[in-house]
Amino acid sequence: MKQLWHEFLQRPWWRKALDIVVALFAVAGAAIIGAWSLYQLGVTNNKGAVDKNYRSLMEVAEIEDLKHARLTPEQVDNEWALRYARLSALARYYPVNARLILVAAQHSDDPLAVDRMIAAAKVYMDSLPELDNLADRLCEELERVPQQRNGNVIPWMAGPEWQALKQAIQRDSALIIEAGRLSGVEPRMIVGCLVGEQIRLFNSKREMFKKYLGPVKVLSVQSQFSYGVNGIKDFTAKAVEEHLQDPTSEFYMGPAYEHLLDFTTEDHETERYNRLVDYRNHLYSYLYTGCILHQTMLQWRRAGYDISDRPDILFTLFNVGFAQSVPKANPVAGGSHITVGDAEYTFGAIGFDFYYSGELAETFPFQRERFTNKQTPLTAEEVERIQQSMSDCNRPERGLEYRNSNASSPTLPQEEPDPFGVNHEKTIPVEHTAQ
Repeated sequence: MKQLWHEFLQRPWWRKALDIVVALFAVAGAAIIGAWSLYQLGVTNNKGAVDKNYRSLMEVAEIEDLKHARLTPEQVDNEWALRYARLSALARYYPVNARLILVAAQHSDDPLAVDRMIAAAKVYMDSLPELDNLADRLCEELERVPQQRNGNVIPWMAGPEWQALKQAIQRDSALIIEAGRLSGVEPRMIVGCLVGEQIRLFNSKREMFKKYLGPVKVLSVQSQFSYGVNGIKDFTAKAVEEHLQDPTSEFYMGPAYEHLLDFTTEDHETERYNRLVDYRNHLYSYLYTGCILHQTMLQWRRAGYDISDRPDILFTLFNVGFAQSVPKANPVAGGSHITVGDAEYTFGAIGFDFYYSGELAETFPFQRERFTNKQTPLTAEEVERIQQSMSDCNRPERGLEYRNSNASSPTLPQEEPDPFGVNHEKTIPVEHTAQ
C-alpha cells in the first residue's frame, strides 16, 4: 500500500488527476450496481401495512346513500333535518369539523353523505357516548314533529317571477361584484336594490314583462323617467357625481373614489344617459347604486347615526332619494309600494326580504363589513377600464319620453367584447317605446 502511495506521489500532476477521476468513477459504478442489486432482490420494497382503523374506514364506506332510493320530497327534507340535528350535536364538541361538514353538505344532494362525514371524523375521536346520546335525543325530538311541505315563507319569492329574476341576476354577478369592489359596498347590498326595482317593474307592467323576463330571463333596462336596471333618476346620478368630487359634502366618500365616475367627453348629460341606459352592460347602473348606498351611509354616520347594519333603511333611502335622506334616530323602512300577487310590500321590505333570505348567498355572500373605505385612488388604467365597459348598443334617443310616439324598439346590434370579460346575453330594452 505504501509502495502504491509512493508511486502515486512520484507521478506528474496530470497523471495524478487522471487517477483520481478513474477512482471516483469506480466508486460511483460500484454504488450504482449495489443499489440496483438491492432493488432487484426486493430489499427496498415497502410492503405497506394495515391501517389500525381499517374497520372504521370500512364502516364509513358501508354507510348507505340515497343514490337508488325512491324517496318523496318530504322524506328527503326529513332526512336533511335529521342530519342537521346530528351536526348540531357534533358542533357542541368539535365545532370546526361540524362547520366544515355543514359547508360540504350544502354542495351535496345526498343527506346521508353527512353520516359518512361524521363517521369519518369519529375515527379520530375518543369514545364519546354523550355525543351520540345528544344526537339521538335531538333526532327523536324532530321525529315528533311531522315534516311539513311548505313553500318559501316569503310570499313574493314563491312565484315564477323570482325564479326567473334570480337567473337574470346571476348572469350579471361578475359586474355586480366588480361594482361592489370599486364602490366599497357589499355586492349583496347592490343586489337588494336591484331586486326591489326589478320586482316593482315586473308587477307594474306584468304583460310586457311576461314576454321577456319570464321566457328570456333578462333584466329590464328603464330608459324613460328613471334609467337603467336600478331605475336611477338623472338628477340623482348627477348628485352622486358631485358628491364624489366635493370634499366638503356630507356624502363625500374620500379621495380614493373621486375619479370613479369620470367622464370621457364634455357632454356629461348624454354620456350619463348612455351609461345608465346601456342594456348590454349594466356596470354603471351598479356603480351608481353602490355610490348611493355608500354616500347615504356616510351621511348618516357623520350625523351620529350608524345605519351600516340596517339594509332595510339603506334600501328605503336608495328608493326615496337624497332629498329625503335626513339622519335621525329610529328611522323606519318603507318607500314605494309594490304589489306582488295579492300582497302589498314596500321597496325597503322587498330588499330586506332578499338580503336576509339566504337566496343567492353562494354568489353574493354576506360579508363581515358591508362598507369599506379604500385608501388608494384608482389608477388611470382602472378608470379607463371602467369607461370602456360601455357597449355600443342602440340606445333610445334622449327625451323620447316627452314625445307621443309609438316607435318600435331598435334592432339589437351584434355583441361586442366586454372589458371585464363578461359574456353578456342580449338584454331586451323593454322600455324603449315611449308611453
